[in-house]
Amino acid sequence: MTVPDWLADAVFYQIFPERFANADPSIDPDGVVPWGSTPTPDNFFGGDLQGIIDHLDHITSVGANALYLTPIFEADTNHRYDAKDYFAIDHCLGTLDTFRRLIDECHARGIRVVLDAVLNHCGDGHWAFADVVENEAASPYVNWFSVEGFPVTSHPTPNYRTCSGCYYLPKWNAYNPEVRQHHLDVARHWIDEGIDGWRLDVPYFINHTFWREFRKTVKAKGDDLYIVAEEWREPEQWLTGDTADGTMNYTARDLILGFTADRAIEGHELARGLNELYEAIPTGYQRGMLNLLGSHDTERVLTRHAGDVERSLLAYALLFSLEGAPMVYYGDEVGLTGDNDPGCRGSMPWDEESWNRELLDGIRRFALERARSHPLRRGDQRVVALDAETVAIVRSVEGHPATAVVVHRGGGTHFDTADVLDGSSGPITLGPRSTLVIGGGS
Repeated sequence: MTVPDWLADAVFYQIFPERFANADPSIDPDGVVPWGSTPTPDNFFGGDLQGIIDHLDHITSVGANALYLTPIFEADTNHRYDAKDYFAIDHCLGTLDTFRRLIDECHARGIRVVLDAVLNHCGDGHWAFADVVENEAASPYVNWFSVEGFPVTSHPTPNYRTCSGCYYLPKWNAYNPEVRQHHLDVARHWIDEGIDGWRLDVPYFINHTFWREFRKTVKAKGDDLYIVAEEWREPEQWLTGDTADGTMNYTARDLILGFTADRAIEGHELARGLNELYEAIPTGYQRGMLNLLGSHDTERVLTRHAGDVERSLLAYALLFSLEGAPMVYYGDEVGLTGDNDPGCRGSMPWDEESWNRELLDGIRRFALERARSHPLRRGDQRVVALDAETVAIVRSVEGHPATAVVVHRGGGTHFDTADVLDGSSGPITLGPRSTLVIGGGS
């Protein structure tokens, strides 16, 4: 088992390309709505890859050195989880040359790029599925899907397997060797184009035999390539050395937001939950976890905190203190709000006058603190509850003084540093809703 070493130093920034920046209106899809409009499941804003290139300086200013992009391949929807051609960049995002410029510009800045592997299903516009619809049993691709009869019908109920019953997302038959070969060719193709890893979309809908083959294919291209699985529950099933390097850490997200946003749990429960999660992750995989507070599949962080910036920053302090790579979802750093899909997929505001500077400065500060601290990036982790309102995440690594990040959600508290760090002593006073870094060094 080899989890890429660079993950210990990584800070991810997630982008939903259609909503990040529109730099080339000439390739806009028909009927784009004005930037800043209310997002719906179906509308388009015209975000593109050149828009990402143009704003890489902002991304690095947040402290990020890795990108996770939701799907960018040819598709019909704004989210592009309905691929029509996995080997083509969506024409509304740019060309292959644009993509290559993005990779080059990112790598020149030390930014890694991870793409979304949506291999459980495609779109009903995919050329193979369209051939099945047209030629039925005579199609050479008929067994690439699980079609129950002809003609192929999508309404009122699809007569083919889908992703979660969604008619326009026919499910691949991953037991078919030709389908597996197609998927592995996709993995190799974009690695050869320069990407640094894959995020596995709904991998729990595909058998692990396929993912073991996928891992072998990817790692044959380089041990430094990252594989991270989407997982909303316990991550251990993906951390056995033969599938993924880590998972999207929604379990940690639930614990953190339960403490900072919902106040559904108190400090001792948070500490116990984070410690149990840490111990459940097999040794060596902690640094491969992708830690997050929000994504394209959740409500916005500030929205979850009912607009409270101070409480949001407490959550980010915890996020940037955990072992594993922290991830910021585009726009969260400047106070973008919105409920779950489609509300969380609004357009990135580029009028800096509208940005929440307190939130942005706080996230930048946490990222800088992490970058400067060897223990915060590479140390082992334990969480200590000082009282119901206060927890400390302690990171320690041999040869460096331990570092602790103390987060207090209440109206003020007192404690002694000996309660957090062994061998230290001294009274500490924390004001309301505050964080403090103690101990440590570079």
